[in-house]
Amino acid sequence: MDDGIVTTVSSNGTYSFTKPNRESITLLAGLGVDGDVHAGVTVKHRSRVAQDPTQPNLRQVHLIHAELFDEVAEAGFAVAPGDLGENVTTRGVDLLALPTGTRLHLGAEAVVEITGLRNPCAQIDGFRRGLLKQVVGRDADGALVRKAGIMGIVLTGGEVRPGDPVRVELPAAPHRPLERV
Repeated sequence: MDDGIVTTVSSNGTYSFTKPNRESITLLAGLGVDGDVHAGVTVKHRSRVAQDPTQPNLRQVHLIHAELFDEVAEAGFAVAPGDLGENVTTRGVDLLALPTGTRLHLGAEAVVEITGLRNPCAQIDGFRRGLLKQVVGRDADGALVRKAGIMGIVLTGGEVRPGDPVRVELPAAPHRPLERV
C-alpha cells in the first residue's frame, strides 16, 4: 500500500453536517477528535444513539480521500474538505481498498485503526442535491459501493496537521474487506 499525506483536518463541537477546517486536531486514544461532537467511547451519531446508546463508538474518526472531491467535481459537484463531515482528508492512499483493522499512522504519533466504511445518508443530498448518487453506486456485479470515506478508532493519540504523512500498516492476513459501520 502506498503512503500519503493529510491534506486537511476538521472538527466541530456541535452537530452539523459540515465541519470547519482547523490548523490541527488532537486525537485522543479511545475517544476520537478532541472537542468533536462525535468523540466518545460509546456511539455519538444520532441515529446510532437512538438504536442503542451503549454501543461502542467505532466511528470516532471519519476519513475521506481528497480524490473523491476530484471525482465528484468531474460530475459538476463542488465539495471541499470538511463539507461531508470528515475529520481527516488524505491524498495518495486508496482508503476504500484498505482491509478492516488497517492502522493509519497520522503525523508523528497518532494511530487510527480502520473499523469500516461510512454509510452515506440522505443528508448528503440535503447538502448538494444529487450528490448521494455520486458517493453510492454499484459495481459491475451489482454490489453496493460506498465511497464517502472510512471510519476508525483512535489507538494512539496525537496532534494531526495538514501536510503530515500517512503511513499504512496492514493487518495480518487474511484480510477482511471493509463493511459499513
